[in-house]
Amino acid sequence: MRILVIGPSWVGDMVLAHSLFQVIKQQQPDSIIDVAAPAWTIPLLDRMPEVSGKIALPFKHGRLDLRERIRLGKSLKNAAYDQAILLTNSFKSAILPFAANIPLRTGFRGEMRYGLLNDIRSLDKKALPRTVDRFVALGLKKDQPLPATIPNPRLIADASQAVEALDKLGKELPDVPVLGLCPGAEYGEAKRWPAEYYAEVARQALEKGWQVWLFGSEKDVPVTGSINQMTKNRCLDLGGRTRLGEAIDLMSLCQTVVSNDSGLMHVAAALGRKVIAVYGSSDPHHTPPMSPEAVVLWLGLDCSPCFKRICPLGHLNCLKQLAPDRVLQEIAL
Repeated sequence: MRILVIGPSWVGDMVLAHSLFQVIKQQQPDSIIDVAAPAWTIPLLDRMPEVSGKIALPFKHGRLDLRERIRLGKSLKNAAYDQAILLTNSFKSAILPFAANIPLRTGFRGEMRYGLLNDIRSLDKKALPRTVDRFVALGLKKDQPLPATIPNPRLIADASQAVEALDKLGKELPDVPVLGLCPGAEYGEAKRWPAEYYAEVARQALEKGWQVWLFGSEKDVPVTGSINQMTKNRCLDLGGRTRLGEAIDLMSLCQTVVSNDSGLMHVAAALGRKVIAVYGSSDPHHTPPMSPEAVVLWLGLDCSPCFKRICPLGHLNCLKQLAPDRVLQEIAL
């Protein structure tokens, strides 16, 4: 059985997709799983042993690129896939599997995809409350119940690449515990715990002899830089200084990671790190960190979850009322 998965575009969702890949392999051990997804997700797929092939999609976000999708789909005909599983709900994502003439094309009912898909599933949000439940369901036969236990995502870090990444930064392997902080959240400020709170946690850890590493993309450089400044530049600020693969390998060296509800939170959980996940406008019941080592901190105010990028009430109480002491208790410095 050769399966082509059309993967999601978010880091966290791609991590959660690993549960699907594991379930497919459990039920069909000889299956071959290829994943087509944006190029920047490839470092995640490289750390999932169940994935055989990775196809970097060249399409720009929000663009239909109809001819290009058809052309790429036709180029995949010779791969002779038996099934395509679409983890995205857009019309444009269904074009490639149709053009590739894949006989079974599975996905949830989305944007007018009748004809493009021939195994259309209805999404029962009550029966499948979590994103990971929905992904796994698409890998099962229609009406087949979910497994009693869904395997947690697991990323295989590369220790030698972590050493190389540190060497590029002029650093050596730490001989003390490392606290990783992930203060960014691409979705919006309503998912970001205040920078000054992160700085207070960092100061406490530094005073206890820990190292503190600040993780983030180029978009997170202002917040990681601000936190480092508030700690008198005593943290290792990795904001915008590492590629995704390097960040994954470096994060595997952390003892504990404090993170907003973000892609890096799911990465830390899949690496088996102790994760303290801070939730604001989002719902931890929908996209929880899937790890027995994870602790979710969520106030569950009357206005939560609102799922907004910016607090519609202007106070951001769901995050501001979650004091640093609460996180520090969980780290147990």
